[in-house]
Amino acid sequence: MLRFPGGLYRGSMELRPPDPPLSDRIVSLRPWTLDDVPAIAAACDDVEIARWIHALPSPYRVSDAREYVVSTESAWKDGLGVFFAVVDCASGDVAGSIALHVLDRELANVEVGYWTAAPARGRGLTTRALRLLSDWALREAGAQRVQLRADVLNTASLRVAEKAGYTREGTLRASGFNARQGRRVDYAVFSLVAGDAT
Repeated sequence: MLRFPGGLYRGSMELRPPDPPLSDRIVSLRPWTLDDVPAIAAACDDVEIARWIHALPSPYRVSDAREYVVSTESAWKDGLGVFFAVVDCASGDVAGSIALHVLDRELANVEVGYWTAAPARGRGLTTRALRLLSDWALREAGAQRVQLRADVLNTASLRVAEKAGYTREGTLRASGFNARQGRRVDYAVFSLVAGDAT
């Protein structure tokens, strides 16, 4: 337990698979499995995803997807984060990905990241997934702050954050580098905190 001026901080964050799984009947969130490797490979070998997620290999191969699934399983077990397939409930297809990464366990701060597969774009599925995961993180998992960063040029991602109820806090100027585009990246920073959840 941490001691801060004025009292004790009693943060207790537990990032484990939610039971029951998260769903609003339009989208559901479930852990990735090796059966998802073809869907991940197809979705991530997309110029729009590569444009905004600078760390992804391009071209993105089946072996990259397999390695990703295995790494998510390890991160779950180690409590470093939670990684979900966003599934379109109507079709059963993988519509995207959403994950929480631990930034500061003692202060219960996490960061969320996501991508949307091309066929699912423009349908509000990622916004729904972000609301579901953020609500779970703040109400059930014990997170106190969920942070979101997006390239200031990625207007679709900025809209998702705003529609999901996140507050834009500012800009981290030149805080990243996109090697593919050869440019420094400014990130918009958003947050949702425990007191914001309704």
